[in-house]
Amino acid sequence: MTAKRLAVSAFALLCAGLAAPATAQDADVICYNCPPEWANWGEMLGKIAENLGIAIPGDNKNSGQAVAQMIAEQASPVADIAYLGINAGISAADQGLVQSFRPDRFDEIPAGLRDPEGRWWAVHQGTLGFFVNVDALNGAEVPACWADLTKPQYQGPVGYLDPTSAAVGYVSAVAANPAPGGTLDDFTPGIDYLRSLNDNGAIVAMQTSYARTVSGEIPILLDYDFNAYRAKYNEDGNYEFVLPCEGTVSFPYVMTLVEGAPHAEAAKQVLNYLLSDEGQLFWTEAYLRPAIPVEMPADVAERFLPASEYERAQNVDWRAAQAARAAFSERYLAEVR
Repeated sequence: MTAKRLAVSAFALLCAGLAAPATAQDADVICYNCPPEWANWGEMLGKIAENLGIAIPGDNKNSGQAVAQMIAEQASPVADIAYLGINAGISAADQGLVQSFRPDRFDEIPAGLRDPEGRWWAVHQGTLGFFVNVDALNGAEVPACWADLTKPQYQGPVGYLDPTSAAVGYVSAVAANPAPGGTLDDFTPGIDYLRSLNDNGAIVAMQTSYARTVSGEIPILLDYDFNAYRAKYNEDGNYEFVLPCEGTVSFPYVMTLVEGAPHAEAAKQVLNYLLSDEGQLFWTEAYLRPAIPVEMPADVAERFLPASEYERAQNVDWRAAQAARAAFSERYLAEVR
């Protein structure tokens, strides 16, 4: 293992240790759903500690689990901030779980990526596709389309996160649904597609599965470009990212300030840092597209698939998608699980 990977692994272990309850109580700020192995949060938490002197433990909840915990703790909040898929951010705001706060650069975020009342705002976006461990395919071709994943040669190797809980899981469903003819008003094609994946032996995970894909346990994961590029350029092995031929979607991830945050002033410093030039440029180095238009370094930009490939990423009304989620989840649990 390289010195760089040893350092990252050591930091991840440190974050895991910090997440223990006693240590979390001593933290300067608590963030729900800041997983060290997701979107390079491990290194970001290290940068926050280095630049602000604020210690934040890593946290491996997904968006749905974070919101559920915030509901359970509403009378006595534990978290200060939460990193959520935009649909979960909308839900948290609608339930009064977060408070209004406009970071210093709030007005520079495009209007569609921020709540007018400052209850949530994007820090970056990812595009959904196939994160492929090529070596683990045992000679099978890298899939190019949604339809490919239901073929016999991909029996067993495909995985996705639980769409009733994890933001990326629901985004996978939203992205796959249009290919067989679905819309946000009609998830039947998407439900049928996910059932076909499960009939083909798909693995449904509850938590971030980057490590499981790198290890080869899940050779094909429905996931974002930033995780696939991270593996491609930082891990030993052969990894690819595929934007499905039929189309896909991009998805914003947002920050929120929890209502009644115990360490609100320190939390606000963190939220401002994430939108600073330094913070936004860091996200580009982690292969994320920042919320504030900053120029992506040329050596990073050239590692992405061509812009022509990204033209297949469709715009989605995420408030409408969030409104459709409850009915989708009920059907998924009844008809797929």
